[in-house]
Amino acid sequence: MQKGNQKFVVQKYGGSSVADAERLQNVATRVTKKVQDGYNVVVVVSAMGKTTDNLIKLAKQVTDQPDAREMDMLLTTGEQVSAALLAMALQAKGIRAKSLNGFQAKIKTTGNFTEAKIQAIDKKKILQLLTSHQVLVVTGFQGIADDDEITTLGRGGSDTSAVALAADLQFPCEIFSDVAGIYTTDPKLFPKAKKVKQITYDEMLELAASGAKVLHSRAVEIAKRFNISIYCGSSFSYEEGSFVVSEDLIIEKSVVSGLTVMDNQTQVIIHELPVDYGIVRKVFEKVATAGLNIDMISIINNNTHLEVSFTIIDEKKKHLESALKKVLEGLPKYRIEYITGFCKVSVVGVGMKSGIGVASDFFTALKNIPFRLVTTSEIKISCLIETEMKQAAVEALAKKFKL
Repeated sequence: MQKGNQKFVVQKYGGSSVADAERLQNVATRVTKKVQDGYNVVVVVSAMGKTTDNLIKLAKQVTDQPDAREMDMLLTTGEQVSAALLAMALQAKGIRAKSLNGFQAKIKTTGNFTEAKIQAIDKKKILQLLTSHQVLVVTGFQGIADDDEITTLGRGGSDTSAVALAADLQFPCEIFSDVAGIYTTDPKLFPKAKKVKQITYDEMLELAASGAKVLHSRAVEIAKRFNISIYCGSSFSYEEGSFVVSEDLIIEKSVVSGLTVMDNQTQVIIHELPVDYGIVRKVFEKVATAGLNIDMISIINNNTHLEVSFTIIDEKKKHLESALKKVLEGLPKYRIEYITGFCKVSVVGVGMKSGIGVASDFFTALKNIPFRLVTTSEIKISCLIETEMKQAAVEALAKKFKL
């Protein structure tokens, strides 16, 4: 965004970018360069390195079941450390910088501790501060509820904070991490993966939901809703990165633009349910009420009974068992089977809307790899396979779709 000769931008730096004093100085140098290019910058920072994970471990050493409100009090300290240190580093370089926590930036959220949603941002204060400061360093991942309680936004919350600020301020948004953009698949799994110049909001949403860790899906949803372009680049180089943009801005759309893998999948099969879809509805209602995310649903009617199958993340098995026990209690005969050792492999592309033969190519590539479940959408095909076949599946699909 530009007002007269003055330009504005929101930048976000992840935990790896601010992991220690040396990396903080590197970020300060990058932000200073942006100021020298004529920008006022709102910088959103994550906690340093593994700080959040370490704080969670520390809480678990104190109690097996830490209170959600106190966890938010604890976890928000990580971003405050990053913000204060970066502001100090910028001030040492002669930049007029100031750090703000979620309360000071007036980022209003719901009162759901550990999983709050941003409701409003008082942009007047930020815009006012930008008249006297070249850089504002804002803590990501956090906000304040109506009753002045400190809240956090859940995993990936710093991405959400940055895009929400960009949307409210109508500034462009730049997300920096240790990866130089968005790749067709994880280069660690497939070293020949290509970096894409542009990808659509919908493609990025599907990739994020299917396991890609470049951007959090909530951040992409906000960007799409408010038409905010997101630039993704590396904080360790000035190599050109990638843009997440509206589909209208992409002239030539790839049939398949990305490939993702989501590990640690458990297949849940509920055998011998009565042929009563009301029971099935109650199962999914109870699972949703328990806050569990399920995927790859299959329902088979054998005339005498129903067999319901779906997938969950391994670590959610205990919570699911409790939820299912409550809704199925009293039913005769049913049996629940949990099968572990799977991953979900997905290909995504807006070109699938008009492309022909994508499913055929997908299954041809996986001809030697058995799969358990398949789901599709307008721009995605996913299958559940044994984890030991993951590398072979990635290589076969990446080569088939020239990724």
